[in-house]
Amino acid sequence: MIGAYLDHLAVERGLAGNTLSAYRQDLHRYAEALALAGVTSLREVAATDVADHLARLRAGDTDRPALRASSAARAVSAVRGLHRFALDEGHTAIDPAADLRPPTPARRLPKALDLTDVERLLGAADPEPGPRRLRDTALLEFLYGTGARISEAVGCAVDDVDIDAETVLLHGKGGKSRLVPIGGYALAALGTYLADGRPVLARAGRRPSPAVFLNARGGGLTRQSAWLILRQTAERAGLDGEAISPHTLRHSFATHLLDGGADVRVVQELLGHASVTTTQIYTLVTVDRLREVYALSHPRAR
Repeated sequence: MIGAYLDHLAVERGLAGNTLSAYRQDLHRYAEALALAGVTSLREVAATDVADHLARLRAGDTDRPALRASSAARAVSAVRGLHRFALDEGHTAIDPAADLRPPTPARRLPKALDLTDVERLLGAADPEPGPRRLRDTALLEFLYGTGARISEAVGCAVDDVDIDAETVLLHGKGGKSRLVPIGGYALAALGTYLADGRPVLARAGRRPSPAVFLNARGGGLTRQSAWLILRQTAERAGLDGEAISPHTLRHSFATHLLDGGADVRVVQELLGHASVTTTQIYTLVTVDRLREVYALSHPRAR
């Protein structure tokens, strides 16, 4: 049943590979817990079995540490989805997880760099001249200039980029694509890399790769390689490489747009968020900055 449910999520719901992998782990852990309790079929599961599993996720056990609220919420979502699927498919008569509510994760504000730090980062690419320096500069400018997720950046094909129209087609979560503009700095860096850097890297490959961003062997960059490029560049810029991730540039992109007066609905479309609620967390960042400026600037703020 777990296999059928995961197939349903992949084919009919279009869930991303990383999400499917996480759900698979969550559901296998759930199946193990049920087996230890002597439950061998979803038809035998009671609401108390599901609740006990959630309690163990939050408390941990001898083999596994306790899950954070966000991870536990995802695991509960996977379990609830499995039982709902089994009910809809007619394999069970009741849904024992129907009344289960996942823990509420703490609302964390996105980490965003200020503009000065972004400029330091973007100016600290590989000091050795050559195709990799052009690639790294283009990659970092692309991430900040488009707000792309790292998976969208490394998955971007040359045919997705329209230099003349100054746009790129990004392929996001759930198979959804969106057309976003490329800023002037990113466009210039990308154009130089495509003309002078990428052809050199491409010649090292055994077969042509459609990816925009190539590694030294002519294949497409992986997410891990792109993350390493960002970390090393951050350290050269005098920033904390351990604290900066590709999502940091995405957060900075959104926060700086809102600081500049962009409408939250526009930012939602640029980021590819399904719901504006997800985007609105960035408004909390800008409100915090407004409070800080007010406290420092207004004569009667204190």
